[in-house]
Amino acid sequence: MTRPNGRTVRDLRRENRTAVLRRLYFDGPMSRFSLGPATGLSSGSISNVVAELVAEGLVEEAGSVDSAGGRPRILLRVAPAGGRMIGVDIGETRVRIELFDLTLTELARAERPLAPSGTGSGRYDVGVVVGHVREGIAEVLREADVPAGALLGVGVGVPGIVEHPEGGGAVVHGQTIGWDAVPLERLLREAVDLPAEVPYRIENGAQTLGQAETWFGAGRDAASAVVVLFGSGVGACVTTDPLGPGRALEWGHLKVRVRGRRCRCGARGCLEAYAGAGALLERWREAGGEPPAGADEETALAALLTAAYPSEGAPDPAALAVLEETAEYLGAGFADLVNLFQPERILVGGWAGLLLGARFLASVEEHARAYALAYPAARVTIGMGMLGPEAVTVGAAILPLADFFARGGRHESPGPAGEPPAWAETVRERAAR
Repeated sequence: MTRPNGRTVRDLRRENRTAVLRRLYFDGPMSRFSLGPATGLSSGSISNVVAELVAEGLVEEAGSVDSAGGRPRILLRVAPAGGRMIGVDIGETRVRIELFDLTLTELARAERPLAPSGTGSGRYDVGVVVGHVREGIAEVLREADVPAGALLGVGVGVPGIVEHPEGGGAVVHGQTIGWDAVPLERLLREAVDLPAEVPYRIENGAQTLGQAETWFGAGRDAASAVVVLFGSGVGACVTTDPLGPGRALEWGHLKVRVRGRRCRCGARGCLEAYAGAGALLERWREAGGEPPAGADEETALAALLTAAYPSEGAPDPAALAVLEETAEYLGAGFADLVNLFQPERILVGGWAGLLLGARFLASVEEHARAYALAYPAARVTIGMGMLGPEAVTVGAAILPLADFFARGGRHESPGPAGEPPAWAETVRERAAR
């Protein structure tokens, strides 16, 4: 049956289930009595929806609470065993794969180191990355003894722009890592031994970080936020709906200096050419610094920080100058985010951001407020993310979870498309004249 507003009874049931699941997930445990005013649903609708979700193993009882003058009220929560998700972080130094239950408790993890396919090339072999993901997914399912059919989906965070062509799988345009229109979803489906009905969700790594911090971290309850991913490269995600998807920004390729340093993307003057971890180390070397020979990027960046801010003795002037200059470049980049989006919060994440942020975030903020327009600058809070360097993996796992909730906790894929609305045929006829 179709309602006058175009929604079917099936649509209403899905929306009711979604409302209950989300409320229990973010604010539970809750009683049936509390769920009514929290969701705006009638007591009868709550009873029907809860009965369905309990029967399907998605909701379970979680104790009771005393009520005023009546019997204790049973509390409900989302059942951890109601589903499993895999989150994958395809970073620039490693591939991390984690298996989670429905409440994002980690059940197993696997990591594989990653390096460019040629010295100084900056290019990552797609086959190697796909192989790491294939092996990692098999490893975490085996370790946790979880059947592949129990998965709600696999979320993947990647460096680069992700295209979702109509009727096809996700395609990755990773210019800085040498990926030109890589059909990553198709490659994963061909290589990874998972049932065809298990969905993949592939998005930019900064977007998955923003999703995690918005749902569970320092961005929770913010009306709008920009979450910055500061690692080998630099990216950001802007969110304007706490429960909706964020939008990835290629913030690292914003120009901060005309005819400036050459960036990995091939252009000049990008923020990433001054503020990415690789660029920081390169500038330190050029200034006479000596990063540890043969050290990976994280170890070398920690050495730069120690040289600039030693616990004893005088600081390395080259290291200190590089970090102070970087703080100003980042401050200018933050100011652009403030002026463009006027967010309530700006949050710093990523392994390099977490490593350096506590030491020089105050300086970055000072520059940001000096460069930004006064009105939005006075209303933004700048701080650190809460979820640590592995937040991209958590955010990736949230992608299929969010889809699952949007479907009302149902596993089936959408049905066939119905007849197009009447206006569509009219528009086509006019266009053909």
